[in-house]
Amino acid sequence: MAKSHPVDVHVGARMRQRRTLLGMSQEKLGTAVGLTFQQIQKYERGSNRIGSSRLFEFAKVLDVPVSYFFDEMPSNALAGRPVSGRGKKGGFGEAGTPFEQEKDPLIKRETLELVRAYYKIGEGRVRKRIFEMVKAVGAASHAEAVGTRKGRQPRA
Repeated sequence: MAKSHPVDVHVGARMRQRRTLLGMSQEKLGTAVGLTFQQIQKYERGSNRIGSSRLFEFAKVLDVPVSYFFDEMPSNALAGRPVSGRGKKGGFGEAGTPFEQEKDPLIKRETLELVRAYYKIGEGRVRKRIFEMVKAVGAASHAEAVGTRKGRQPRA
């Protein structure tokens, strides 16, 4: 298998993230820029490089600035070290960080569906209350997990 450049993998992942967040299929995105869904898959995997004019087209269709595709670039991608395969250690995430490709919560379908559902809630006050509740539950869950790891018993 040819080695993918970490920047190509990152840009492809960001493209997939945005497309999924918009609820757009690979076929619909491909049609909008004159490509097949198979070509979109290759771009999203990072196995094909995206040229600058094509990236500009994707940015217009996905309604983001071109810089969006380079946001949150991991440091090893900047070093230009190619990676082989997909989602392996040594992928675009730094080893040992919570943002290795296979663990990145921002590229999981569940996260994107949650964000889409959240923004479908029309009433701002209700959305804000749900946001605060999820933050509180997450903080309590994290505190309990940390307490258990330190040898403390979780509260009943």
